[in-house]
Amino acid sequence: MREVPPLDHGQGKRIGILTSGGDAQGMNAAVRAVVRTALTFGADVFAIYEGYQGMIDGGEGVRQFGWNDVGNTLHKGGTIIGTFRSKEFRERAGRRKAAANLVRSGIDRLVVIGGDGSLSGLNAFSQEWPSLLAELVDAGEISQADADAHPRLRFAGLVGSIDNDLVGVDMTIGADSALHRIIDAIDALTSTAASHQRSFVVEVMGRHCGYLALMAAIAGGCDYVLIPESPPADGWEDRMCAELRRGRAAGRRDSLVIVAEGATDRAGNAIRADDVRRIIEERLGEDTRVTILGHVQRGGTPSAFDRWCSTWLGYAAALEVLADDGPEEGPVIGLKGNRVTKVPLMDAVRRTREVPELIAASEYDQAMEYRGGSFMEMDRIFHEMAEPARVQVDEDTKRIAIIHAGGLAPGMNTAARAAVRLGISRGHAMLGVQGGFVGLAAGDVSPLSWSDVEGWTGDGGAHLGLRRHIPTIEELYPISRALEEHHVDALLVIGGWNAYQAAYLLNHERERYPAFRIPIVCVPVSIDNNLPGSEIAIGTDTALNTIVETLDRVKMSAEAVRRVFVVETMGLYCGYLALMSGLAAGAEKAYLNEEGITLDKLNDDVRWLKESFSAGRELVLAMRNEKANEHYTTDFIAGLFEEESHGLYDVRSTVIGHQQQGGVPTPFDRLLATRLVSRALRLVTEQLDAGTDESFYLGLVEAKVRAQPLAGMMGQMELEHRRPKKQWWLDLRDVVGAVSVEPQGRQEA
Repeated sequence: MREVPPLDHGQGKRIGILTSGGDAQGMNAAVRAVVRTALTFGADVFAIYEGYQGMIDGGEGVRQFGWNDVGNTLHKGGTIIGTFRSKEFRERAGRRKAAANLVRSGIDRLVVIGGDGSLSGLNAFSQEWPSLLAELVDAGEISQADADAHPRLRFAGLVGSIDNDLVGVDMTIGADSALHRIIDAIDALTSTAASHQRSFVVEVMGRHCGYLALMAAIAGGCDYVLIPESPPADGWEDRMCAELRRGRAAGRRDSLVIVAEGATDRAGNAIRADDVRRIIEERLGEDTRVTILGHVQRGGTPSAFDRWCSTWLGYAAALEVLADDGPEEGPVIGLKGNRVTKVPLMDAVRRTREVPELIAASEYDQAMEYRGGSFMEMDRIFHEMAEPARVQVDEDTKRIAIIHAGGLAPGMNTAARAAVRLGISRGHAMLGVQGGFVGLAAGDVSPLSWSDVEGWTGDGGAHLGLRRHIPTIEELYPISRALEEHHVDALLVIGGWNAYQAAYLLNHERERYPAFRIPIVCVPVSIDNNLPGSEIAIGTDTALNTIVETLDRVKMSAEAVRRVFVVETMGLYCGYLALMSGLAAGAEKAYLNEEGITLDKLNDDVRWLKESFSAGRELVLAMRNEKANEHYTTDFIAGLFEEESHGLYDVRSTVIGHQQQGGVPTPFDRLLATRLVSRALRLVTEQLDAGTDESFYLGLVEAKVRAQPLAGMMGQMELEHRRPKKQWWLDLRDVVGAVSVEPQGRQEA
């Protein structure tokens, strides 16, 4: 992360912010972050309404924004400053008008949020800037002094696109929220389809990018998917119907096919949802309905990810344009591997536009490569699950047991389903352990078939059951006997820190117990996000969305009063949920165990509360990680704030509790579970094929699945606080500080 500049870094500088092209959930979070970050560092900010057209029209199209102009916007879909596809800006005459209005407003720095068309227009505008100003001086529309004061247009681009189609970054603003809308629809359709034993064909957006279709197919447990980058080979109709028929034979009561709006066959002929419906009805005789989701995918409240990620990107974009150094060509700011990255704008646009050209030229492999390694990996996983090598267990095959342990987290059932189906497809017999390591010691182990895990993808809870219990020394013998009696050749441990400790214990005791000399692989599942070797654990995203939804309601309940809310989240000694939910919901304060709480800090916060509410503030949201401090509890902090309020405000405390562990897993958690389990099974298979018994824990690190030896796990942890020694998200404390609390001296009455 770049070094934070001094707070007066933006003095005398003026930034313009606009949104252009199609709207996307999370744009408002980015606008808010740009505005508040710029104000924090001393710059003036102007919102440009209706995209580039606002620059051309000038006047009310360019308005100065203050801190409160972007308040209460994080939860809103769309864009509060409007968007427009301006034809006039495509012509030089239009860009000349825009340049004149910017110079008259003293603006020579822009942050633009839009798609590839909006960003390429921005680049052209920047390159023409000197010549446009020269023309304006010659025409007497601006003075030479004004032109000399603004010799260069600095800019940064943020990609707002639900299609997630920009080559070079992992996620674009709005894509995660759009996937939420799609999965909500698929989950709803699944229940009605099963009731009537009906098939559904669902069309989703994606003219040239199959991200939404592919990820929805995996997260929704669908039967078949058609995407633009990889058109199906001739005879796809027969293969699709064969898979639908196989699913019904296995007991499934519904069938779901996802079609991207830009899907074609290999001759370039469009494949429409209605075409697929007709094929299913004619060949299978099934009642089939079509659902076209359309613009529902663009609408609604942004997900927690699209709030915190867009906030981070907006913060980085503001710092980029405030800098006095940097390349002539401004960058696209994006997220790659949980890190903000800068990509050369026109290189990203060029490569993005090459994808449809590659598809048209039948260069499908290269088109897929442009989408990135994780996209290709997920495509392979889906096709393996949709068209498995086998669905029955062969005799004399290796037996892999699945066990859950630790605290409950959403996504456990998704992981178990993926393990069973991918394991069977890869030639293994899959076993389920009921009730964690307690159940294993009792020998509660049974085979799991393909149909046993039908419908588990979107289920909360843990159908195999679990316990937090870590085996005692006395329990190691019955566990070893159970492994021997059930001929377990490998163990897949899916769970939290207690599960990891149990796996570590078995691995450590393998010299004493020969039954433990098997491959053991740990898959991270914990809402606390406190596991080694993974930057994000399965279940954390769902918990974060649950918290943010609760915070939205909490904030709305305070509209008629002046109030401080102190909200406690789970997370044990890891402050991830508290900080990230606060960032996503607009909290002003976050109390974390990593930072600690002191009486001096609380006194400073009390003084700030008094000053802020005296100046007109109406609401403050303070997040507290459950183990932030043993003595300064949530009730203590709320009581302190209440005692010192002297009638300026009232105080309420909320402990969100175990609802953070429940509910339907989000699309991200379903996808992460499937991806990690696939890699875990690959590790197991490699060990079994080689006749070795190495054990691992794995996770997602900088967007890549990485495995590390289980024997070295403890060295990665702060054992006293049950959290990794390195936590990437702590860098975002600078972002919270820049966007949450208005600097003194700039506060509005």
